[in-house]
Amino acid sequence: MKKRFKLQTLLEIAIFAALAMLLDLLPSIKPHPSMSISFAMIPIFIIAFRWGVRAGFISGFIWGILQIALGDAWILTPLQAFIEYFIAFSFVGFAGLFANKIKNNLLSNDKRTAAFYIVIAVIVGAAARYFWHFVAGVVFFSEYAFEAGQGPIIFSLIANGITFTGAAISCSVLLVLLISTAPHLITSAHKNN
Repeated sequence: MKKRFKLQTLLEIAIFAALAMLLDLLPSIKPHPSMSISFAMIPIFIIAFRWGVRAGFISGFIWGILQIALGDAWILTPLQAFIEYFIAFSFVGFAGLFANKIKNNLLSNDKRTAAFYIVIAVIVGAAARYFWHFVAGVVFFSEYAFEAGQGPIIFSLIANGITFTGAAISCSVLLVLLISTAPHLITSAHKNN
């Protein structure tokens, strides 16, 4: 039974990373050429809610690899690529810190409290991801800040802050709607646990 659990989890991790990549290929909202707001993190959030932090980290890591493998990455240096595609995408998995609270509230049919924890989890996972994009922006994209007449910290904070806010809002709204109408997306993993 334990091997089946691991295989199912690993398959879901890979499938949902691929779904995140597919969603990332769809057109996104672009408030500025250097900013892109999408809801591609949703599959990683679902894995994190189903299986926890470790599964969310692994799925996000695979999504980062797919970004590079499919040529959808903007790479300046190997260190910048590592920070922005391996570390940042993995950190979306921090949303899994709230997996048990979300599952337990869904299982007790308390959708309002579950929705609250979904929003908090999305904010935590998205903030963890965009923290690393902010760091990379300060370190590796300072020339764009100077062109815009700003310091690197302010430039990265604004660019990544807008992207984080847009992504967190869109993912929160869609996940609350999705999970409140189909709670088994999350709770079915509880039954297999």
